[in-house]
Amino acid sequence: MAIVRFKFEDKEIPTQEVKAMVGDNILDLAEDNGMHVNSNCGMVCACSTCHVYIETGEEVLTEISDQEEDFIDRAINPRIESRLSCQCNLVVDKEDLIIEVRVPDQSGIIGHEH
Repeated sequence: MAIVRFKFEDKEIPTQEVKAMVGDNILDLAEDNGMHVNSNCGMVCACSTCHVYIETGEEVLTEISDQEEDFIDRAINPRIESRLSCQCNLVVDKEDLIIEVRVPDQSGIIGHEH
């Protein structure tokens, strides 16, 4: 079983780890475990509010699509490790796998509260 480690740029939110299996989605894992990540489009890859940085473990997530790349370009401070958390599903489960996700400061984003 994999571990997803969520780190937040907002220093008020502590780092949290959750267990993940093949098919799990990064945005759902955060929300299901009490962590808020903005999300406006209903997980259909039509906005950039759920933008995160995948610091380790990118190779075990679904490949980035052209549509996702287009929306990442609209995100605040996109980087090479940027992804939309709604589009990141775990496709490979390795023993002792840790996926590190950094959630940017979302205070300037208007997003749906869950």
